[in-house]
Amino acid sequence: MQHGKYRFIVGFLALPLGLYALFVVWPFIQSIYYSFTDWTGLSPEFTMVGFDNYSRMLDDDIFWKSLQHSLLFALLLPVVTIGLALFFAFMINVGGRKRRNGPVITGVRGSGFYKIVYFFPQVLSIAIVALLFAFAYNPDSGAINSLLRGIGLDDVQPLWLGDPDLALWAVMGVLVWSTVGFFVVLFSAGMASIPAEMYEAALLDGANRVTTFFRVTLPLLWDTVQSGWVYMGILALGAESFAVVQIMTTGPGGPDYSTTVMVLYVYQKAFRDGQAAYATTIGVALLVVTLAFAAVVMRLGRRERLEY
Repeated sequence: MQHGKYRFIVGFLALPLGLYALFVVWPFIQSIYYSFTDWTGLSPEFTMVGFDNYSRMLDDDIFWKSLQHSLLFALLLPVVTIGLALFFAFMINVGGRKRRNGPVITGVRGSGFYKIVYFFPQVLSIAIVALLFAFAYNPDSGAINSLLRGIGLDDVQPLWLGDPDLALWAVMGVLVWSTVGFFVVLFSAGMASIPAEMYEAALLDGANRVTTFFRVTLPLLWDTVQSGWVYMGILALGAESFAVVQIMTTGPGGPDYSTTVMVLYVYQKAFRDGQAAYATTIGVALLVVTLAFAAVVMRLGRRERLEY
């Protein structure tokens, strides 16, 4: 059984590892290399400038603003999204009351309908979601301010995306709305695999919903929660935040850079300003932030694996 084992393993791994190195590792190496040059992205000619781009980045106020906003996304969005998704999934799968002649463990009434409602945003492209909410946030004719006027709150008419103090929070609300359904389905699948006998034993011991969640559901679902936390953080630092900010905000990234995130700043420097080398420098910083976030989450979330 051991004869030719390593050749067999290498034969299967050579192609996928080669593709990964070509399309993932090599672009990272190129980006780090170009960050030490003055490449514009439009000309094949460039010269080495050493750490000039990194010195410029450390003195760039807009970079620090974008870093602050990205870190805020990475810290708050997973907390809110994962927390809401866990609550909704728990109520859908476990949080219902026992019905006559029914199973002991069940979800709330209409749980099948709620699953569809929560997952609906996943059917829509993030670009469509951003456009819909851009119209909804319109201070004059948008659905939100129109609703406020309809219930008599004429004095409460925020500018939403036009207010530097509200714009970032408005964008974060859209990201929560668009992603929470995915994690509801993910956690629902994990909860469905937990044996019902564990919940029944907890109920016999007098545990309520809160105790059942923290003593049974969350510990047995922790690996899934940890993976979801990392995935949500990467979304918040990457493509999802870029798409929403790019489409919804003025500038984009405004007003007054109040919604600029690192990935948007990379795009603007590379394709708007023709400063590809400086953009790759910011991209390297974004890579470091993303890796640090994933490492911290995995380290802080490490605990003994529970088997069932």
